[in-house]
Amino acid sequence: MTDLPASAALPPQVRAADFGHVLVLVDYRTGHVQGLLPAAAERFREAARTGRPAPLPDILAAQLLDAGLLAPAPVARPWKVIEAATAPPSWGGTEHPAGTTRPAPVPQRALLSAAGALAAVAAVKTAGNSRTTMLRVLRAVHRAASTCRRPATLEQATAAVLAVRAAGRHSPGRAACLEESAAAVLPLAARRLAVTWCHGIAADPVRLHAWMQTMDGTPVAEPPSTLAYTPILTIGGRHQRQP
Repeated sequence: MTDLPASAALPPQVRAADFGHVLVLVDYRTGHVQGLLPAAAERFREAARTGRPAPLPDILAAQLLDAGLLAPAPVARPWKVIEAATAPPSWGGTEHPAGTTRPAPVPQRALLSAAGALAAVAAVKTAGNSRTTMLRVLRAVHRAASTCRRPATLEQATAAVLAVRAAGRHSPGRAACLEESAAAVLPLAARRLAVTWCHGIAADPVRLHAWMQTMDGTPVAEPPSTLAYTPILTIGGRHQRQP
């Protein structure tokens, strides 16, 4: 086995989210997600406090280094681990609304703009190596957000999200939360209207979600369950964190 480096660090594109019972690493370059169960999570926390991989089992440390979730570092410095919000166990008793609702009509002009935004996101996803799809989408969102000059109102942001969702119902490609949220930023950015794009994580089970919120932190066209997600990456906010 290759000797491990004396010091290591989280690469800039990697986030570590700690739920206590599980610790999750997300690589925003490749989209790779790695979960560490309690024993490994505790070793990772110890390594994060020292900036040295030594507390990790050799096999696990080597795997994290090979996967790009850790990288050799010239000096030992603590790694940032985000404390993620935990929800009480529901034992399968959490209730969620079910059924369908008739979508509100969307003006034709807004629908065409939203369809164009979804097509642009789809083009970004396919224009390069499949291993860096996530990174290309994030860079597109960042470029769009960097042009904005004034905050979008909740009404303006909601209209953009609903238009994208309406267009997504007729999209031949994937139009899940990542594509929808990224596409909704684009027509607002064309009007120099700023929002915050968020990507977050929740546990039990571990799940990821992308959404948009206003600059004052209000989720846009999202159910209350979105509050269970801890944002680990934001683009466009005042305290912007990006890979």
